[in-house]
Amino acid sequence: MATKLLPFWQAKPLSAMSQEEWESLCDGCGLCCLHKLEDEEDGAIYYTQISCRWLDQQSCRCKDYQQRRQLVPGCLDIRASQPEVYDWLPPSCAYRLLAEGESLPDWHPLVSGDPDSVHHAGVSLQGQMVAEHQVSEDDWPEYIIAIS
Repeated sequence: MATKLLPFWQAKPLSAMSQEEWESLCDGCGLCCLHKLEDEEDGAIYYTQISCRWLDQQSCRCKDYQQRRQLVPGCLDIRASQPEVYDWLPPSCAYRLLAEGESLPDWHPLVSGDPDSVHHAGVSLQGQMVAEHQVSEDDWPEYIIAIS
């Protein structure tokens, strides 16, 4: 009787994944590239509809991924962050889900086999974002959206 091998994301912790495996976990939703506002009183994080200038709003991918941290000094390297601080990532994010012991959703490209399944499922904001250079930073609170 042949044993079925588990997919790498079920067989390995995040810390043991190769760079290729790690990168493939990104579903391409682009939500991590939305500007967020933090409530100074309670620390709550609020997502805005405003995207980083380097995010392609149709593909929901960085226009210059390899140079992103040089182009945007505040751009975080998720892999270098500790999983316990992944709470700033959207609840649907594979990195956050796996760090919290959850499974990947059916719409995740690694599960569905379709790189656009994140968009078909309505998880991304494909075509619904506003580029940061189009909105005064003082007006960002007007662009707060709910992320579930």
